[in-house]
Amino acid sequence: MPGTASRRLVPMFVWQVLLGVALLGTWQGLVGAGVLDKFFFSRPSEVAMRVWQWLVTGMLGEHLAVTLLEAFLSFTIGAGAGIGLGFLLARVGWLAELLDPYIRIANALPRVVLAPIFLLWFGLGIWSKVALGVTVVFFIVFFNTFQGVRDVSPALLNNARMLGASERQLARHVLLPSALTWIFSSLHVSVGFAIIAVVVAEYLGASKGVGSVISESEGLFDTTGVFAGMAVLAGVVLVVGTGVNWLERRLLRWKPERSESSGTRA
Repeated sequence: MPGTASRRLVPMFVWQVLLGVALLGTWQGLVGAGVLDKFFFSRPSEVAMRVWQWLVTGMLGEHLAVTLLEAFLSFTIGAGAGIGLGFLLARVGWLAELLDPYIRIANALPRVVLAPIFLLWFGLGIWSKVALGVTVVFFIVFFNTFQGVRDVSPALLNNARMLGASERQLARHVLLPSALTWIFSSLHVSVGFAIIAVVVAEYLGASKGVGSVISESEGLFDTTGVFAGMAVLAGVVLVVGTGVNWLERRLLRWKPERSESSGTRA
């Protein structure tokens, strides 16, 4: 088919870059033509200059390091707790039934409401941001891990037991590999949400971090600064997402890759 042939000739990455250039060019052109108000939308060229200015002066590195540390701790603690509890409840049915209403209630609590409470409990330091990030990451990873372990074929488990596998061997060689697809699916989502959560917490109250920079720029009606902060966050999410993709390919090498044309018929 023509679409498949064009994708083989031109890598998808090139199409993605061209789409981004087209969107930024349209934005720049609309502001230059006066269709969009420069005060409210700034311009991509000015946003890029502001990011470069932050980078040269060292301001970007200082604030970004704080945000990345908070996001890393949130992601690590939340994902570890989510995977651990998800495995436990998926294997212990009575405990899952006992805690089910409490987990649903905790998951239903608005995270934005929790942010001021964490600020009161932990202060303006990094741990109030980490606490909010953990509450976001944990439930995403927990529900995916729980469902992934529960969806393992009973026949596969019974066959492994007939071969003499212990519960520990079942978890390591059957349950974990089978649930990895679910787990990585949640990790792709939770990486972005971890960054969002800590930035929101910084926005509400912090002296350092990208969220505090955005909040300060907004208070000064500096639209360029706001867009520059969001551009930095977008770049970070892309880089981190690429790292998660690489790790997923490494750990799931045993899975057959889906053919690009598997869903296409001539």
